[in-house]
Order: sequence, then structure tokens, then C-alpha cells
Amino acid sequence: MVPAGRDVVVVAASAGGVEPLRVLLSELPSDLPAAVLVVLHVPPQGSSVLASILDRAGPLKAAPAEDGETLRPGRVYVARPDFHLLLNEGQVRLSRGPRHNGHRPAADPLFMSAALDAGARTAAVVLSGTLDDGAKGCEAVDRRGGAVAVQDPEECAFPGMPAAAMRAVAAARALPVREIARWIMEQSRIPVSAEDQVCDSEMEREVEQFLREAPSLGEPEGELIAFSCPECNGPIYEQRSSTTHRYVCRVGHAWSRDSMMNAQSDAVERALWVAIQRLEERLRVLERMRRSAEERGQHVSLRYFDEELERTSEALSTIRMLQSSIGRDGDTLLTD
Repeated sequence: MVPAGRDVVVVAASAGGVEPLRVLLSELPSDLPAAVLVVLHVPPQGSSVLASILDRAGPLKAAPAEDGETLRPGRVYVARPDFHLLLNEGQVRLSRGPRHNGHRPAADPLFMSAALDAGARTAAVVLSGTLDDGAKGCEAVDRRGGAVAVQDPEECAFPGMPAAAMRAVAAARALPVREIARWIMEQSRIPVSAEDQVCDSEMEREVEQFLREAPSLGEPEGELIAFSCPECNGPIYEQRSSTTHRYVCRVGHAWSRDSMMNAQSDAVERALWVAIQRLEERLRVLERMRRSAEERGQHVSLRYFDEELERTSEALSTIRMLQSSIGRDGDTLLTD
């Protein structure tokens, strides 16, 4: 029996990724001997029109993924908003499991599940997007014999995700989108051997969390550190490899280094806005009390309220300055 080619193609994109996805699908042939699974970072509320856009882009049938459907070549399975898209025993699975890198759907769960299920038959593609979701998944695909390609960062509207994937996988190919389509066709027709895979207990544990109806809490691998999870405030464990840093909490939320920094910036900004609101309320209360003291001729109280108003105004100005200086830089990459 002739070994199969890479017949499972997983694709991830984020900011600036809709047009590259459309172009990629327009270049793939109707007889592609592979299934394509697509994740795009989308907000959880509302419905996504991505599947209909991709269905019109080319000859392959694209539709929102359905839980439990069997993977078939020549089909495009599109992640639904607020659901992770996974592959398990040749079937599409949907999960509302813990967010990864602040997203659901996210690239890493799809890529890791494909690496576990299809091994060397997996081809992973990362298109335009900020930060580094997908880098850990690409590392898993590469480690289990699959192939990785990314959109050329020079062509990307936002090069963060492709650049991060290239840092994680030295062998990743950087190509223009139209050439990625040709690369997918080549990969789908080149026979790959199904060698025995090395057990990866931590990755199996992570994917299992998404597949269980009631995920069990467990102790993640890694070092317990003095951070809290930006999603649930639970304890965080740091996991290191030669190319990536990850932070995982007990319930399964996982963060890359860049996404952790951005999530913590969001948490700090939220706290500063609360402080601003409280200080503005204090100013209104003090001004009201000052007017009352002035009307009653209470000179000692009047001086006290004047001093408190000045101190509170200075504090408010300082907090506002801090708030304006702390924020997200979605495409800043840490390379050292």
C-alpha cells in the first residue's frame, strides 16, 4: 500500500487574515486529496460569515464545522465563534474548553490535536495575525513529522503570528499565499511514512481537556510561579522549551509569553480605570462637602476639603497618565 500524503491541512489566521484565507482557498483545486481545517480569531458573540466567504472563494466546499462529522478530503471546516476546532480519531470536534492565548477558537488547540491524531500527515499553515498563537502548535506538528509553512511576513498586514511560528520551527517555509496553495498541493501528494510517535503526555493532557465534557482539574507540568492567570486568577505554571515559553493554569487556560504580557496589560488597564472612576467619585463627594462647609461658614472643614481636593486631583492626574502609558502592542515580538 502506498503511504498517504499529508491529507490534513490546518490553517490559522487573525488580524488581516481574511483576505489571505480567501486567496489561499481560491488557489486550491476541487480534487485536493486533503481536508482543510480553518481557525480565525473572531469575537465570541454573533455569527461569523467566514465560511460563506471561503465557500465562494474557490471550488472547495467550505462550511461551519459540525461536532462529530467525519473528516473528508476536498472539504473546508471552519471554526465557529466561541468554539475550539479540534481533530480526534478522524472526526471534527467542537469544544468550549479553556481559552488559549485569550482566544476561542485558537490555533494551538487545533494544531496540537491534529499533530496527535494525524502525525506526519499534518500540514500546518499560519497566515497574517498578531502575537504568537499557533507557534506552540506548529512546534508540535513539526515534532511529530508534519510540515509547516507561513505567509511571508513581508506580505502580511500583521506579521506577528507567522514570525512566531518561524521562530518555533526552524524548518518552516515562508511563502507568499499563492505559493502556499501550491505547497499544500505538493504536501498532499508526497507520501509520508507513519512512524511510531513518541508519547507526549502533556500535549495529550491538554487536548483531552477540550474533548471531555467535564474537564478534570490537574497539576500542569512546569514550575509553579508567582503569576496569576489573567482569565481566572488561578495559579500559573511556566513551561519552557528551547523555542517557546508557555504559562498554563490548572483549569487549562494557556498563554504564550507575548499573549501573557498583553493580557496582563489589559488587567492592569482595567484596574486603573476602576481607580480613575473611584477617584472621580471622591472628587465629586469632596466638592459637595466643600460647598456645604462654605455655606455654613465652617472654615476648618473648608481648609481640610481644599487640601483633600488638591491631593485627590493630583492622584487622579497621575493615574490617568499611567493608564495612557500602559497598553497593548499587538505585533511586538520578543526575540531575545
